Amino acid sequence: MDTSEPEDPGLVDALVQSSFVVIAALSSLAAAHDLSLTQLRVLAILRDRRLRMAGLAGYLGLERSTLSGLVDRAEKRGLLERAPSADDGRAIEVFLAPGGRELADRITVEAGAALAPLTAALAPGDRARLTGLLGSMLEPGARPR
Repeated sequence: MDTSEPEDPGLVDALVQSSFVVIAALSSLAAAHDLSLTQLRVLAILRDRRLRMAGLAGYLGLERSTLSGLVDRAEKRGLLERAPSADDGRAIEVFLAPGGRELADRITVEAGAALAPLTAALAPGDRARLTGLLGSMLEPGARPR
C-alpha cells in the first residue's frame, strides 16, 4: 500500500467493523466445533490443497514448531494427515483427513448461514461486485504485511 496518501477513514472503519463481525461469527463457529480460530483457518486453507508444513506456517504466520503442535492435535482428532512430499521426500505435506474434509464442508455451510445477514440487504449485482472487490483486496500482492 502507498503510505504517502492516508487511507479513507470511513473505508478503514468499515473494514475494521466488518472484520469484527466476521471474526465473531467464525469464532463462534469454531467454538461450536471445539476448534480454535487458528484450527478453523487450517481447515479452510487445506480445503482445496495439500501444503508443506513450511507453507502452511507461512499462511498462518506461525513458527513451524508452533504449527507442529497444532497439526499433532488435529491429527489425533482425525482432522489432518501428514505424508512425505512427492516432490521432495524430506518435506512433509499436510492435508485434510476424511473427518477434516467432512468438518470443513459442514463449517463452510454453517459459515455461509452465519454470514448471510451481512449481505442480505445487498442487491445481487452489489453482492457480485463486493465479491470481486474483496477478491482483488485479498490477492497476494495486495495484502498488508
